[in-house]
Amino acid sequence: MSCDPRWGDRLVDLQRRVRDVLRKTMAAQDLDAQSRQVRDDDGDTIFGIDVDAEDVLLACCEEWSRNTSFVVVAEGLEPEGRRFGAGDPTTRVIVDPIDGTRGLMYDKRSAWSLAAVAPELGDDTMLSTVEIAVMTELPTTRQNIAETLVATRGQGTSRIREDLASGTRSELPLQPSQETHIRHGFATVANFFQGGKELTSRIEEEIFARSLGGWTEGKAEVYTDQYISSGGQLAELALGRDRFVLDMRPLVHRSLGHADTLCSRPYDLCTALVATEAGCVVTSPLGGPLDAPLDTTTNVGFAGYANRTLAEHLIPIVTAVLTEHGLSS
Repeated sequence: MSCDPRWGDRLVDLQRRVRDVLRKTMAAQDLDAQSRQVRDDDGDTIFGIDVDAEDVLLACCEEWSRNTSFVVVAEGLEPEGRRFGAGDPTTRVIVDPIDGTRGLMYDKRSAWSLAAVAPELGDDTMLSTVEIAVMTELPTTRQNIAETLVATRGQGTSRIREDLASGTRSELPLQPSQETHIRHGFATVANFFQGGKELTSRIEEEIFARSLGGWTEGKAEVYTDQYISSGGQLAELALGRDRFVLDMRPLVHRSLGHADTLCSRPYDLCTALVATEAGCVVTSPLGGPLDAPLDTTTNVGFAGYANRTLAEHLIPIVTAVLTEHGLSS
């Protein structure tokens, strides 16, 4: 591994500081201030709640830059990233301070703070070159327990649970589901926003019907969770709560002629290593390797499977259904 292993601790510290600032902001219960639209970036809309997290990120970067040189990629910064420290950067840090803003700013559901580091390789710096990934839960005001998941390539994923009232922390086991089917489990096809809902729903029905061998009327056999947080979806896989997730928005939108639409971006998926090091399988929608440049603008689709046996069952089904609907490229 070429990245300094101390980056793991730095990213954990960053995310805990983001979490603490947001808890103070959210305690005021000023939903209008938190949800106000501040600006539209190339990556996504920036809301009031995002600004506090950005300030924490930049403060941490200034501190880190006293000892190392790096480039940070995040919404709100220069498209090529912002350099910190003296000399040429040796590391690229990609950050989404709040993934799941829309749920958190209305105090509905936890978001996640995401960050990862990779060696700085110019245009060859990709999701596949990430060496350390950290994600920390950003809870609602009704929640005093939060998780942190830390992954180092080739060394697995650790899970730390923190009681935010007492400050106590404990390491817990991390076990994705070992079920080899989706029946009576959570399996989700992302269908958050307008612009492809009808086609997405038809594809979802076909995937589930083929996987189950049909549909039993009067029974709820597969459950869906439209969690508007790509990092959160991957966390649910790693934590054993979900079995399958598919986000094919780039393919659907392209087939419908929508050129510029809101999809997952590399910063939303920078912690895919957390899931894969835990034992999950994360691929492109069509089952190939998941990869993309570490930037803020590339649209990325993905599929996540709780374990390899389930992936071997579902990937041919997903690939066949997408191909039949003209979404094979």
